[in-house]
Amino acid sequence: MSATPLPGIGVKYDLTTREHEHLSVIAHRDGARTVNVYSSDDPDACARSMRLSVAESAALIDALMPAHHSPNLLHTTDLGLVAERIELSSVSHWNGRLLGETRMRTDTGASIVAVLRRAEAIPSPAPDFRLAGGDTLIVIGTREGIDAAAELLGRE
Repeated sequence: MSATPLPGIGVKYDLTTREHEHLSVIAHRDGARTVNVYSSDDPDACARSMRLSVAESAALIDALMPAHHSPNLLHTTDLGLVAERIELSSVSHWNGRLLGETRMRTDTGASIVAVLRRAEAIPSPAPDFRLAGGDTLIVIGTREGIDAAAELLGRE
């Protein structure tokens, strides 16, 4: 990989793959990235270009990491269980309500196994635990249960 400073813009990184494909990434000074794929017939001709926002760039970087992990996906097993982090919005219907009021396990089959609040982890919160906007809930269940939990917790 080579790097070329682009004054006033950022840095262009060029990569030629082992299959002789040429691509480049322009790292803009504002954090955005432009990914360019060059024509195999003419390595100087850009065949496709995409500009990515900072968040999109971070998601792509995460996906390209050899030890890929999603920040929300904690673990999956062959048993079909998934654990995810679900953040409770400050405008959530559940902000200030008791955990038991969500009827999470009854209605979704998923369980909230911990709550992360600021720098504190609260394991196994009881039904009388009061939720707050900004809490990150660690939820475990089937994929369908987690999706239902996310929908339930996203209620405003």
